[in-house]
Amino acid sequence: MNYSQSVEPLFQPIELGNLKLSNRIVMAPMTRQFSPDGIPGADVASYYRRRAENSVGLIVTEGTVINHPDASNLVNVPHFYGEAALHGWANVVSEVHEAGGRIIPQIWHMGAKGHVGDYSEAEITEIVQAFAQAASEAKRLGFDGIELHGAHSFLIDQFFYEKTNPRTDRYGGDTLARTRFAVEVIEACREVVGPEFPIVLRLSQWKSDDYQAKLAETPELLEQFLTPLVNAGVDIFHCSTRRFWEPEFEGSDLNFAGWTKKLTGKPTITVGSVGLDNEFMSLFTEGKGANNVGIDGLVQRLENEEFDMVAVGCSLLVDPAWAKKIREGRIDELIPFTSEATKVLI
Repeated sequence: MNYSQSVEPLFQPIELGNLKLSNRIVMAPMTRQFSPDGIPGADVASYYRRRAENSVGLIVTEGTVINHPDASNLVNVPHFYGEAALHGWANVVSEVHEAGGRIIPQIWHMGAKGHVGDYSEAEITEIVQAFAQAASEAKRLGFDGIELHGAHSFLIDQFFYEKTNPRTDRYGGDTLARTRFAVEVIEACREVVGPEFPIVLRLSQWKSDDYQAKLAETPELLEQFLTPLVNAGVDIFHCSTRRFWEPEFEGSDLNFAGWTKKLTGKPTITVGSVGLDNEFMSLFTEGKGANNVGIDGLVQRLENEEFDMVAVGCSLLVDPAWAKKIREGRIDELIPFTSEATKVLI
């Protein structure tokens, strides 16, 4: 495998407000389940440090859940509350910063046990405040920003999507109303972290049980959806797709991140099977492996400013030095992804 063009656009620094990154490579958030009792230990800190030591510009942690009874239904997922878990995260931050990296936690609520229509407005307020408390803790611990998980059929996305939001009050109905919960979460987080602390919002059109789903069928509808989120205080959009190279709408080659940047003027992160010959969802759902492939098209789109950063998932999960090897032209040393990589912290 050879790369026919320079990868230097991936390694240009970027400043996003107070967030100064050495390059455009982002470690994508990936659930690992190596935190017994919700507490990230020294092995988790070392796992993230290895990526920081090997030229990853920004690390987004695995999803870490807020303090709410419905927030998680998985064992060994890290908490973002409680003295022991927060102490563990403080150690993660220290290790990554010592290695020269930047890191933000992905703040997560996995979703309603029934559907979002079951929550009273008082319960919604409690959840909003739990998000805000997590944001406040992230800043206190020294993280470089936060990412709110609003994708993949998890709670914020359940409010976004008309098929999972049956509410008829101010949190349901038309597109604007379905963004209200997210707007309140973003505003509450912004209030506690201040105007300069970066807030990233992860979005996806596709859903965990419907890869063809769309929150917005046209650019016009996407703009209607994104505008209140921008106004609430989002600094960066992390636009999740299964294959980054696929156009989002007919008549344009722009992908989801490209359209989001065009419509909002905000920086965007693209993601979706970067550097792989198999789309990432099948790697987890079907246990398939994947070989490394060239990234010329990705680099060209970055150079064309379609998006600003590139999130890499499975390639970095299996190979902490993926970014460094790419930069140094050590393509033959890249490690293919196998499902075995999900069972250990490499």
